[in-house]
This record gives sequence, structure tokens and C-alpha cells, in this order.
Amino acid sequence: MAGHNQFALLGQRRFLPFFVVQALGAFNDNVYRQAIIGLLFFLGVSTKERSIYAMLAPAIFILPYFLFSALAGQFAEKLEKQRLIVITTTMEIVIMSLAALGFLTQSMPVLLVALFCTGMQSTLFGPVKYSVLPSILKPEELTGGNGLVEMGTSISILGGMIVGGMIFTLAGSHGPVVASVAVIALAVAGNIAARLIPKVDAGAPDLKINWNPLSESLAVLRMARKQKAVRNAVLGVSWFWFVGTVLTSQLPTYAEINLGGGSTLYIFALALFSVGTGTGSLLCEKLSARTVEIGLVPLGAFGMSAFLFDLYFARTGAVAVSGLDVAGFLRQPGSTRIVVDLLGIGLFTGLFVVPLFALIQSRTPKHELARVISGMNIQNAMFIVAAAVIGLALQRYLGWTIPQVFLALAIANTLVAVWIFSIVPEFFMRFLSWAMVRGLYRLKLHGIEGGPDDKRGVPDEGAALLVCNHVSYMDALILSACIPRPARFVMYYRIFNIPVMRWIFRTAKAIPIASPKEDAELMQRAFDAIDAALAEGELVCIFPEGALTRDGDIARFRSGVEKILARRPVPVVPLALKGMWSSMWSRRDTRLGRMRVPRRFRAHIEVAAAPAIDGTATDAAALEARVRALRGGEA
Repeated sequence: MAGHNQFALLGQRRFLPFFVVQALGAFNDNVYRQAIIGLLFFLGVSTKERSIYAMLAPAIFILPYFLFSALAGQFAEKLEKQRLIVITTTMEIVIMSLAALGFLTQSMPVLLVALFCTGMQSTLFGPVKYSVLPSILKPEELTGGNGLVEMGTSISILGGMIVGGMIFTLAGSHGPVVASVAVIALAVAGNIAARLIPKVDAGAPDLKINWNPLSESLAVLRMARKQKAVRNAVLGVSWFWFVGTVLTSQLPTYAEINLGGGSTLYIFALALFSVGTGTGSLLCEKLSARTVEIGLVPLGAFGMSAFLFDLYFARTGAVAVSGLDVAGFLRQPGSTRIVVDLLGIGLFTGLFVVPLFALIQSRTPKHELARVISGMNIQNAMFIVAAAVIGLALQRYLGWTIPQVFLALAIANTLVAVWIFSIVPEFFMRFLSWAMVRGLYRLKLHGIEGGPDDKRGVPDEGAALLVCNHVSYMDALILSACIPRPARFVMYYRIFNIPVMRWIFRTAKAIPIASPKEDAELMQRAFDAIDAALAEGELVCIFPEGALTRDGDIARFRSGVEKILARRPVPVVPLALKGMWSSMWSRRDTRLGRMRVPRRFRAHIEVAAAPAIDGTATDAAALEARVRALRGGEA
């Protein structure tokens, strides 16, 4: 993992063509939509007619998501994915040829029909876009790959809006021709890139297509709700679209009334948000240490709220000046604060949404992923429509100012975040683990995440028993921050009963255990709970030594691990902690010695995993030997 850079994916054929297709598609969509607005100005259409279009166009584009998402998910599941991407990009060439005819004839009905078809093409591409990533990326690359895609999409949307808006300004009377050539050329380029994507097997080639859009839409929505964590991740992505729609739809008027500028300042504000989102998306891999780290989601949610709150207080009313360009705005008092707020909202938005996409991709079975994505797209469309309606109602009927809308959005975002994290404590627990562990240590991981086609590390799904050496009081917290799936830790009951720690362990569904001499009944309940968890396909982590090491060496593994495997012989994953013996949380020093500050700030520690072992073919001694070999000579 050392020296890995997520940008290295851009030099590899398995990822680069897909990235280019997605970026070009987002760029072309926005060039096209902004060019239509440019054509309206070019034709001298009245302000009233332009406002009608401004409301009609998004509705036309989003309608196919309701009509065809369920069908798109089934196609993405049944067909080889590279072939489907080629088909959708070929459709884009045909659609943009129709759009070119609309520009050349200056026909709005033709352009609106093409816009509907563009929405349909985006609907078909959506499920395959996100379902292909787990197939072309390694598990440890999933967060970084999603970050690159989100960054590329944000920048492409912004660039497309700028280029599309400038076509008629720069080309003048040649604008229709330039717009026609641009949208067709971009579509052709996307199709060429699509043909370079490696073939990706279908998730469910034997799937029988249900052509009824209503029943299938309900079916895919139910499919997205099967797992609680996935269900709420989907809800989180939809909420991201709600927040983004409310914020970006208010920016044009906010730039004019509250910032004292026009279209140039609006593009600048949008650019700040987009750059922030791209930066946050790229930071996810670094902050997550190349795991699917959902602990970043609460950080992103509350960061968004903090900067939205500050955006309200930064400028609560209208400004007396008007006609400012970017330079003029930056010279105004308080402008730096607004710039930081827009960048901050975007940055934490990226931290919020990228881990959610990665979680959905990593925890959804591959034969269902495309349909789950299609269900998510239906829900996203609902939230986008709701955001547009609510934003309009707040301003037109309640008379709220735009800063007041931002304040309401900040409050709503906080409440939604608290609600989601209360019903799925895993998100918040992972955040606590991530914050504490990353604050105290520098982690290096070896072989933690396994892939779908190998036996490395922790399996993506299904039951497994994790066994690890026990060095410090922080071991469970460190491992929970490293393991990409939730794990049930078996904890000594006295630690479990510490007042504050008790809440943490209960929330994490830890299993308290005692020795037979202390409480034989509690020990039996623990073994029953372990067996029940494994039967449900969960991960269970135990420390077979039964106590913290007193000398830094690994103690003899006790027979408890054999009793667990005798009842349920699940795969066993040996883990090893390195570098923890010098920690202030170990027993290297006296109790007084452990109270002092750490010897090394953010000390380097390692967590290594060996390939999974068949639970029927191992015992305590063999597992102890595996863990010793995995740890090496470093305690």
C-alpha cells in the first residue's frame, strides 16, 4: 500500500476509458443544456418564456428516471456491461444528432424531445456506471475510484456549463452550427472511449426481464431496502441530491441579490462548490486508508451543516451594490468567508457521498447491484423533484430569503443526519473509531480486504471468525477502524461494564465474556451469542489469548476458538497487530507509566491479515502459529 496513488488508476486501461466515458457524458449533457439557454437568448425569447423553459427543461430531463430506471437496472444486470455502455453511448450519438438538427433549425420542440431522450440515455447508463466499478477495481481501490469518478463528474458538469454558456456568446450567428458540432463530437468521443473499456461479465445473465415499470420499480426499491446499512446509504445518497439541488438552484439568485453580481459570479460560486466537492471526493481515499470507511459519512454530514450555518450568518440580507464581477466581489468585505463556506460545503459533501457509494457497491450482491442502483436513481429523482418544489414554495409562498433557505437546509441536514445515525449506529461508531484511531496512530494495512475471486483477508460477505493477538486496550477499536465490515468483538465483561465504554460496546453489539471460574453462565451465553452471530453471516472477532500480553509476546491460544469452530466451522482469518507494545495503552509500563503522554505522536502501527483458513482444518495451536508468523518479530 505504501506509495499508492489513486491517480495511478488513470493510467490503467481497466479504469481510464470508463472514467473518460463518464466525464464526457456529464460534460456533454451540460454543454447541451446550457447551449439551449444560449439559443433562447440568441432568438430573443422573452424573459417569461425563458422562465417557463427553466422550469420545464429539468422536468423533461428527470421524467425518464421515473419511467425507465427499473428497466435500466434489469438491462445492466442481464447484459455484459461493456457492451451495454457501447450501446448507450451509441444512443447518445443518435440523440445528439437529433439535438444538432434542433439547433440548426432553431426548433425548441425538437430540442426538448432530444432533451427527453438525453434523460432516457442517462437513465440507462446510471445503473451500469456504478455497478461496473466493483468489477474493474480491487476492493482497496473502491473508495479512490469512486472519488475520482465523483471528482471528474463535478468538474465536467462545471466545465460543460461554462462551455455551453459561452458558445453563443463567442460564436454569435455561428452558434447553432458550433453547438451542433460540439455535442455530436463529444458523443462520438465518448463512444470511442467506451469501446476501449475491458469486458465485464453480466451480474445475472439469466434474469427474466419484467417489462412492467410500476411493479419493477417497487421491486427494486424493496431490493435497495433489504440491508439496513445499504438502505440508509441509499437514503444518504438521495439526501445528497436533495441538498445539492436546493443549494445549486438558489445560487443564481443568491449571486445576484446577496453577492451583487450576475452570471459570472454565479459560475464562480458554482465553481467553488464543484472544486470543493472534487477535493473532498479525492481526500476520501487518503482519510480512509484505502478502505470503505463509512466513518467519514458523519464527518461529511456535520461539516456540511457547519458551513451551511456559517453561509447564512456570512451574509443574511441583500447587498447595496450590483454588477460586480469576480474581482469586484473578492474586494468586498466578508467575501473570503463566503468563498471558504462554499468550498467547505462542497468538500464535506464529497466526504459524505463517496463512502456511501462505496458501501453500496461493496455490500450489495453483484447480481443485485445494478437493480439496487436503479432503485436508488428512482429515489434520487423523487428527492430532486421534492427539493425543487420545496425551494420554490419557501421563496414564492412563504417569502423566505435565500440565506434563510440555507439556514433551513442546515437545520434539516443536521436533523436528517442525527436520525440516520441513530437508526444505524454503525455509521457513528465507525466515525468514533476512525477519529480516535487516526488521531492517535498512523495505520498501515496488509491484506485486510479480500476480493470476490480470492481468499485474501476479510471476506466481502458471509460469516467468518477473526482471530488476533491482544496487545493493548485499544485493539478492538483499531481493528474496528480497519475491518471494512461490521464485526462483533468478544470482550472481557469487566471492560464491557465500564460506564462510558459500556454504551460504545453495546452500540457496537460486542459480546461480553467471562472465564468459567468467574461466571460460567455468562461464558455459555457468550458462546451461544457467537454461534448465533456466525449463523446470521456476521463477522466475529476474538482474542484467543484471553488477556492482554504481559511481555509483548503472543501467549498460548486457548481452546475457546476450537469450541466455536466445533459448533460452526466457518472460515477463520488470522490477524496480527504490530507496533502496539510501545503504546501507552499496553501493559509495558506500570499503571502510572501508562498515564503519561504517548511516547510517539501518531505512532506507526500495522494490521496484517493472512488468507482465510477452512474452519474444519485448523485448531488453536495452528492459528497461534499463523498469527505469530504474521506478526513477525515486532510486538
